[in-house]
Amino acid sequence: MSVWRTARIALPLTFLVVAFAWPLVSVMRIGLGWDGQGILQPFIDAASDPYLRGRFFFTTWQAALSTILALAFGLPSAYVFARHRFRGRSALLAAITIPFILPPIVMALGLLSLLGPSGLVNDTLTGIFGLEEPPIKLLNTFAIILIAHVVYEYAIVVRLISTFWANMDPAVQEAASMLGASPRRVFFQVTLPLLLPAVAAAAALIFLFTFTSFGIILILGAPQHATLEVEIYTLMTKLFRPHIAAALALTQLIATFGMLWAYVKLQSAAVTRIRLRAQGGPPPTGHSKADYIMRIGALASVLLVLSPPLALLLRSFITPDGLGLDGYTAIMSNDRNEYFYISPIAAIRNSLAFAAVTVILAVPLGVLAAYGLRNPRAWWRNPLDALYMLPLGVSAVTLGLGYLLSLRVGAFDVRTTVVPIILAHTLIAYPFVIRVVISTMRAIRPHLREAATVLGASPLATAMRVDLPILSRAILVGSVFAFAVSLGEFGATLLLNRPEYTTMPVAILNYLTRPGAINLASALAMSTVLMVVAGAGFFLIERARYRGWGEF
Repeated sequence: MSVWRTARIALPLTFLVVAFAWPLVSVMRIGLGWDGQGILQPFIDAASDPYLRGRFFFTTWQAALSTILALAFGLPSAYVFARHRFRGRSALLAAITIPFILPPIVMALGLLSLLGPSGLVNDTLTGIFGLEEPPIKLLNTFAIILIAHVVYEYAIVVRLISTFWANMDPAVQEAASMLGASPRRVFFQVTLPLLLPAVAAAAALIFLFTFTSFGIILILGAPQHATLEVEIYTLMTKLFRPHIAAALALTQLIATFGMLWAYVKLQSAAVTRIRLRAQGGPPPTGHSKADYIMRIGALASVLLVLSPPLALLLRSFITPDGLGLDGYTAIMSNDRNEYFYISPIAAIRNSLAFAAVTVILAVPLGVLAAYGLRNPRAWWRNPLDALYMLPLGVSAVTLGLGYLLSLRVGAFDVRTTVVPIILAHTLIAYPFVIRVVISTMRAIRPHLREAATVLGASPLATAMRVDLPILSRAILVGSVFAFAVSLGEFGATLLLNRPEYTTMPVAILNYLTRPGAINLASALAMSTVLMVVAGAGFFLIERARYRGWGEF
């Protein structure tokens, strides 16, 4: 086996062992050996606890319901974005993706700014009808959790399904129409069966993210709405029962691996080959009544999804005296001489620096891993792909504690440096690079590589001269995704944070944990800054995407 073939598997696996397996094993070793009983005893204790069994069933069915609602809410928009070209389309695609990468605390602020007791909707209704109490009371309810999940996962439905739909070969549908099939029959008997792998892949990914939901549940939900992720956090940090927490974390890890394996198999079935020729124009635009209804529904969906970030943006300029910049001026100065004052410039600088280093590390790892997964006949491809994605389904609390336990060998201690934060950011970012690059890589027609091989090119030369020119835009898209994901990372950074390494999401939490209207205004202002920076990254994605291809 050549050095190139070895490197594209060995390097990503080595990183996964150091940054993921080692910390996780450290937590499991200490947790499952907590009281000297057998290794199976924590699992028996967890399974025999009616409350924890209830949390498992609640976690599962809320994830299933969230998945169904997100698909129902996003499919009309996926159709419109796939089959229509209109002015502002790229800007809208970038905008609807912003909620997906915002840290949970920012999304919670957005929802509270919109639907909270003092949110824009309640303030408006109270003012119009002269009510004494806010009419909409969603805080700490199951409804607001579902709303938050749908807003979060809407981008997955739209971007994954619309991408496949837009690149679908229209020949089969055109043949059905020529044989006399009505548009409805063509959709249900031809288009929908072809779309099912992409729909199923989106559903699997949404179920994964909602099954492991933590921040949204913790901030917006009540104790009776706790998921396994929240219970792991509570057991590990408040109740000091690491053996039960480790058993739950391992159970969740196994369930997550199964979901990811299903996802990568479904995603592989959704691959079509890219035609490397000039496209003849935009997809056909329908003018039927149903088509107009779909467009109106898609526009309404987009507005609803963007309403929490827009409400947050608007609330950041509202002061007790009307519109103003109080929040922005507060984060730019320390007039009250607070000991824990965090300069927004320092927080922004830290976030940008961590994001830049994350791109430098995550992009090569993601591209190498995508090359290692390219062979469709390898029996280990889907399990290895699921393994690479596994960091997305692991509790940030568990991972952070693992770093604190493992990143010290004798006198060599890196726990107080930036290394753990960089490892955590890279670990969360590189699966997104894999997903963006591998979808384009698998869509390249194989005869291009075969021709290069026949002409005597080595595997490395083929990768550099054939694949790289085609993959360059996908790599750029993956880079911007890694950058944006790093900007919004919150859970692991919070556990590993030191004052000098404070990032924008951590600064937002610090503002929120202090009393006073000015601190709330500062949190809203910093959240707006984070949204603007992340949004700019996604506008670059839409400029760089190869013919719209890529899972996100």
